[in-house]
Parts: sequence; structure tokens; C-alpha cells
Amino acid sequence: MNNIVDPIERQRAHAPTTQANFYAQALEISSRFREDYKNRLNVVKASQMPFERSPDGLIKHIIHEGMNTKECCLDIYMQFFPPGQASGKSRHLSEEIMFVVEGSGYDLHWDVKFDCKETIEFTWEETPKRFEWKQGDFVYIPPYCGHKRFNSDPANEARVVVMNSRIIKPMGFDWFEQLERAEGF
Repeated sequence: MNNIVDPIERQRAHAPTTQANFYAQALEISSRFREDYKNRLNVVKASQMPFERSPDGLIKHIIHEGMNTKECCLDIYMQFFPPGQASGKSRHLSEEIMFVVEGSGYDLHWDVKFDCKETIEFTWEETPKRFEWKQGDFVYIPPYCGHKRFNSDPANEARVVVMNSRIIKPMGFDWFEQLERAEGF
């Protein structure tokens, strides 16, 4: 059998360098994670879901990476809009879905455009697209799309459940920006 590996390449592959124990560390980290995972929450009681006065408005965390649950891929929260009020304006690289629990209103979405040259260059539409929603509706927000929600009812609260993937964060794409704060927050 002919040797297809160049002798110089073989020599380079075995050249002295620093030593590491990344593989052994990964095994240890995985073992600790599996042990810790056994004690994480399967059921999150309503009393364990914390409220937060965030720059995006009032939210109640249903599932969050800081809540010690077995869910490792999604962040889910309920967002509340007083009559006639709006969320802040934000964008993030993960796509988002929203389910309208009660109320009616609309979303504004500023779609992203990008070009990959030597670096990625992002721009956003000047004029947003408007999407009306009401109780029972589902709204999709594409990745890195600027978005803002409005409760169009002057007399009743609107309430939505929002879900985001946290999978892309460990991949180095934890791009999350608050472009405008919600009124009063």
C-alpha cells in the first residue's frame, strides 16, 4: 500500500506544541451537567415565574435560562400591555414567535437586509410592515427584524406569550439590542 501522506505533513502533525486537556474537561463538564439536570424543574408553578419591569415593558418569565428548568432551548415569557401602550423596540438574531392570549393590537416589523462582503453589513427597512393581531393569533418575527408591539385597545389590557430560541447564543450569535424603551420603563 502506498503512503499518501507527505512525510513533511506527518512531521508537522507530530511537531511539539502545548498540551491541553479539553476532551477530559468536556467529559467532566458533561458529567456535572447531567447530575445537575436531574434536579432541575420539570414543572414551573405560576408562583415561580418572576415578573420583570424590563426595557421592553412588563414581562412575566415562564421559562428562562436563569430559572433552573429542564428546558434548555427556549426562553418563554408573558408580556403585558396596558390600554393604548406599546412595548419597546428591539431586535435579536433569534427568530421569535408570539401567541396572543387576550386583547388586540398590531406589530411593526422593520425587515433586515444584509450583504456579505468582507464583513456582514446590515441595514433595516425605513418603513415598517404592520401586522394586526387579536386574541388567538400567532405572530412570527424573523431573525434580526426590528419589532415593536402596540395594544390598540384604549380600554383593555393586551397579553401575549413570546418564545425565543436560545440555541444560537452559544454559537456566538448573541446579538440582542434594545433600540427604544417601552414608555415608563
